[in-house]
This record gives sequence, structure tokens and C-alpha cells, in this order.
Amino acid sequence: MPPQTHYAKSGEVNIAYQVVGDGPLDLVFVPGFISHLDLQWADPRIARFLEKLASFSRLIMFDKRGTGLSDPVAAPAPLEDRMDDVRAVMDAAGSERAALFGLSEGGAMSVLFAATYPERTRALLLCGTFPNGTLDPDDNPGGQRWVDGVQRVRSATEHWGEGRTLAYMAPSADSERDRIGRGIFERSAASPQMAQTLIDMVLETDVRELLPTLRVPTLVLHRAEEFVPVECARYMAERIPGARLVVLPGMDHIPFYGDADGYAEEIEEFLTGARQAPISDRILTTVMFTDIVGSTERAAALGDARWRELISRHDELMRAELERHRGHEVKTMGDGFLATFDGPARGIRCARAVADQVRSLDMALRAGLHTGECELIGDDIGGMAVNIGARIGALAGADEVVVSSTVKDLVVGSGISFSDRGTSELKGVPGEWRLFAVDQVEAPPSDRLVPDTRERLSFTSS
Repeated sequence: MPPQTHYAKSGEVNIAYQVVGDGPLDLVFVPGFISHLDLQWADPRIARFLEKLASFSRLIMFDKRGTGLSDPVAAPAPLEDRMDDVRAVMDAAGSERAALFGLSEGGAMSVLFAATYPERTRALLLCGTFPNGTLDPDDNPGGQRWVDGVQRVRSATEHWGEGRTLAYMAPSADSERDRIGRGIFERSAASPQMAQTLIDMVLETDVRELLPTLRVPTLVLHRAEEFVPVECARYMAERIPGARLVVLPGMDHIPFYGDADGYAEEIEEFLTGARQAPISDRILTTVMFTDIVGSTERAAALGDARWRELISRHDELMRAELERHRGHEVKTMGDGFLATFDGPARGIRCARAVADQVRSLDMALRAGLHTGECELIGDDIGGMAVNIGARIGALAGADEVVVSSTVKDLVVGSGISFSDRGTSELKGVPGEWRLFAVDQVEAPPSDRLVPDTRERLSFTSS
């Protein structure tokens, strides 16, 4: 659940803000292009990044005027008015002095605030930002790359609500699923006209003359290959007295994606002088991918209503077997499941049981399993082991459970037999992989005793 949203009055405009954490220092997150206080918590990657910041600070976040939960505005506001929104939010949150995290276009607002209110600025963090927005390549530190980047933004806003901003904001997350989510975020965070207005405001931004006047500790943080040219960061760091420049690897402009932990740790170390010991977010587990063979053709033949009934029954069978075999449902993917198990033999037995049961629905299931180290991403999982499991599942045939050699080696002595499927190349995975198809699955000893016990109990009770 998102934290409680409050409103601060900045002139006649209501600015939405939230406060998270109770650390010893206040950190004001000044957002970039668009934001939405409530929806940001729905993405586990954003939530994880914000929670990391809130672990060492009292994190104060807000939506700029015209975006997210704040009041809409009819026309671009001067930078001075937008900067005053920061002051209004700090006053409402009871913050006398804070570090400012200016992301992208939020950097200019943060520079103006720090120059105007140095006594209220503990430190300045300029992240993925720029000193001016002019489209004259000879008058912009980013040169022609800046001009080309702005044109890409404009092109994306012509298709507002389709999630196309991900292609340059966070190319590492530019998948179909993420684009759908980003499209919802865009439509909720700003109207198409407001998106164009925000770009116009960026083009009018110019804080170059303010940079030498800053007298607060400043960190300029930038990713080397993001769409805002790194030359913009170098220009600012060279002109801000005592500024520290850190250039991180990566292409994502939005810090929540890519190596988000490394990004947050740079901020933490700059503000506190130390980094927290990282909490392990990787586990060894068995991943299982299942898929209904020929689902598209079957759905077309049956019609939507009947197909939904069959899918619902399939899901019930799957979840019952997951519970029986101590599996954990990670997510559904249309007509398939991604699940994890704390033991590979249980994963195989679960896959085989479901494949046998869905035959009664005139369905054929295929499944792939692999055991490896996975990254925990909120309620989801990621990493190479997940990719391997998915590729193996795609190679399985109808009514077939295929596993990696890792899984086969781990279940020796479990009563499960295999046929050698030879070696295969898995798309996007280095090397060749030895695969095995499950032939026969004997019930574990505890399960084999159950029928006899039940029979004796029934006889005794009669």
C-alpha cells in the first residue's frame, strides 16, 4: 500500500506529497519528467529504490504541479514558481533543512532552490540532469546528442499513453509487459497536452549562471550511456565548487532500473559517509515454467466464454498441485505459470501431476524446470536461472516435462527416470545445455504409504 498522501499549498496550487522513513536526515526527491505518488509503489523496482532511500533518511516525495496527484495547470510555470513548490512541500512536511535529490528536469529546480535557500539545503544531488535545454547544439553541453534525445522524447509524446518513453528512459525495462505498465503510468501522471507543456518547460531551462554560486555539498550522478549526454554532467560538475562527479555504467536514465542498488548506494554514501551492508536478494531455487500447447488455436475454436472456463479449471488444478507439492506461484502468463520449489523433485512431480490431470480437459501441457540462483524482485523473480527455465520449457513437447542436467543430477535416488534429449542451444544463454525428458515418476515413500493406511483405517471403521 502506498503511504498517505498529503497536500501542500503553493500559491493557489495544491501539491501532493508523501513522507516515508524516519532517518536522521531529510531527503526531498524532486521528480523528473512525470511522476505519480501512488502508482509508483505498484512497481516493485521503484518501491525497492524508494525504500532503500527511506532506510537512511526521512524521504519526502511530491508530484510537480500539473502531474500525478497535484493540481493541473493551464500553462507552463516559471522555474521560480516550480522551485517554490519544493519550499511549500518542505514547510508542510516540517522540514527545516534537507538534501535535495533532483532527477532529470528536477535538477534545475533543485539548483535554483539551493542557490536561493542555501541555509535550508543540506546537500544537492543532481542525477541524470542537465544545465540548459536549448536545442542549439553549439550552445548546449550535450551538443547534437542532446538535440536528438529531445526529438526522441517529442516523438514518444505523440503516442502518449503507449509506454514509448521507456525506450529512452529505461531501455533495460523496455519489454511488452513493462510498456503496458508504463502506458498506464503515463496516462495517469499527465495528459498529452501537459506532456508537451513539460517538454516546452525543459527547453526554456537554463541554470548555467547559477552553478558557480552554489555553496552546498554537491554530488553529480550520471549513467554513462543514458539519453541525457554525460557531457551535461561533466559540465555541471566542473562549474559547481567542490562538486563530486560519479559516472555509473548503464543506459537507463531512470535510476529505478538497471543497477538501482548501486545508484542508491552512491547517494547513501555521499549523504551519510557509509553504505549499508547489502541484504541478500538472491536465492537458490527450482523454477518451473508451464504452458498449454496450442492454446491460441484451441481458444479460437471454443470461443472466449468456453475457453475462459477451461483456463479457470486449469488454474484450479495447477494451484491445488502447487499447494500439495509446496510450490510457490510467482505469476501467471496467459495460459502458463511460473512457479518455484524448494526441491527439484517436488517441482517435477508437480509438473507431471498437472500434465496428467489436464488431459481430462482435452489439454496438453508442456513444462520446463531448472535449478539455479534467482534474484528476488518484489513478488517476482529474475536472473539467468529464470531465463534458462523459460527456454527449456519452450523446447518441451506436448505432455512433456523437460529439465536441465542440473535438475537431473539433484534428484538422483528420487525414483524419477529420464530420457536423454541431447544438447541444445538456449536463446540468450551462453553455451550448450544437456536436457532430459521425464519418463517415469514414482511417488515418494511417504505418498506410497498413504493408500495402504487409508485402506486399513476404512476397514477398521467399518
